Amino acid sequence: MNNLRFDNAFIRELPADLELGPRRRQVRHALFSHVTPTPVAAPTLIAHSAEVAALLGIDPASIDTPFFAEVFGGNEPVEGMQPYAANYGGHQFGHWAGQLGDGRAISLGETINAAGQRWELQLKGAGPTPYSRDADGRAVLRSSVREFLCSEAMHHLGVPTTRALSLVATGEEVVRDMFYDGNPRAEPGAVVCRVAPSFLRFGNFELPAARGDLPLLEQLVDFTIRRDFAALAAGGLRGDELRGAWFREVCERTAEMVAHWMRVGFVHGVMNTDNMSILGLTIDYGPYGWIDDYDPDWTPNTTDAQGRRYAFGRQAEIAYWNLSKLAGALAPLFADPGPLHAGLEHFIDTYGAAERRNTAAKLGLAECRDGDMELMAELQQLLHAAEVDMTLFFRHLADIDPARPSLAPLSDAFYDARKRRDATPAFDDWLARYAARLHHDPLRDEQRRDLMRSTNPRYVLRNYLAQQAIERAEKGDPGGIHELLDVLRRPYDDQPGREACARRRPDWARNRAGCSMLSCSS
Repeated sequence: MNNLRFDNAFIRELPADLELGPRRRQVRHALFSHVTPTPVAAPTLIAHSAEVAALLGIDPASIDTPFFAEVFGGNEPVEGMQPYAANYGGHQFGHWAGQLGDGRAISLGETINAAGQRWELQLKGAGPTPYSRDADGRAVLRSSVREFLCSEAMHHLGVPTTRALSLVATGEEVVRDMFYDGNPRAEPGAVVCRVAPSFLRFGNFELPAARGDLPLLEQLVDFTIRRDFAALAAGGLRGDELRGAWFREVCERTAEMVAHWMRVGFVHGVMNTDNMSILGLTIDYGPYGWIDDYDPDWTPNTTDAQGRRYAFGRQAEIAYWNLSKLAGALAPLFADPGPLHAGLEHFIDTYGAAERRNTAAKLGLAECRDGDMELMAELQQLLHAAEVDMTLFFRHLADIDPARPSLAPLSDAFYDARKRRDATPAFDDWLARYAARLHHDPLRDEQRRDLMRSTNPRYVLRNYLAQQAIERAEKGDPGGIHELLDVLRRPYDDQPGREACARRRPDWARNRAGCSMLSCSS
């Protein structure tokens, strides 16, 4: 790890908070505060991603040493690290929340790997910062396991995401009221080292705009384009044209990211603007969830249970809303808002095109015709009404025989036998029309199945699987984490002997804490 080469451009080129230390405060005219992780009692490595370690150029032999756990538990700095917490604001559940900032995340610095790629290392749960408000800056094991596993699961699914290097137990307890119901309890603490080219989010731009600090906003925009969108910066555009092209790319990346969420059945759960990456990466894995039975109105977040603002089926709409708030923050830098409006229109066009690609690939079609969108919409209505598992249905849809379409290969996807019986005629009709559509598609059966199996995962991080791994880890057995991580490395492959990780949600998990609904408490 002493070979990590740091180039901390963010803190080198942008203005810092003049006060040092974690005292809670409003920080103005600055984009970050210098703050160091608070040491923990007994850092112990629970799990790590070998792929991310290799990406960073970390020697595998160093990973199992106590020094690795000390570094990524926040106890031991490495030469070149310059820890800080970023200052940003955000809209939370549709309302402006003012200054938020990294309340329990501390960036260690930006490292450059052998390929010349920039990776920011950030510890989540590393202790208080000026932005912790009334909290302690720590994270519990359960949420840390979920973030670690999901970061890597999403990467292997092909979804744009931040990554996770390590999961370190702190040897300390953290008190949390999991469901905000007046029943706090002590839980084991942990620290995740998450990794991304940048952790900048919409809220980094919103806060200086809301405060009328346009010089700071302009400085941040120009820096972001220069560091994180180098191809645009080198393209010869200037001024509004360059910034407009940058916003257009942010809109495009965001659309592609959300389309991937919808393809694999992921629900972010808390799409506040401070949880939206400027790079179009899935960021801040909190009360997320995976669709079991297909339900566009489902949200995993207990805080969102009434309004369902962040429900599965609303994610594209909310992404657009968030982008509109980013556009509003950037508007003072533009002489003409036209490029911002064009960027938002580009989001709509990009998402629509991605949705058509997803429809074709999930159904195993060479291209998406207008009638295919209608065919997919009708299927989704059936899946919802009959309480059908999204992952299992689309995975096994590849197994039907177009010459004799039948529900038989799809029987394991139904949660309710009575609903299956009642819906069978409607499904038979849909399958007959689907088979007729396949008859007119140029893909051969083998090509169709290959396309579908590379689009519709066999394994996803179902909520109950993550909860089982958490419960084992809380008892001192990290084996469940390691087993799941290994399965999720190849989510599109059939893995003999691991069928238990590809089953529909068991009845006992339907309403169990951690398996159905989660809170922001971590």
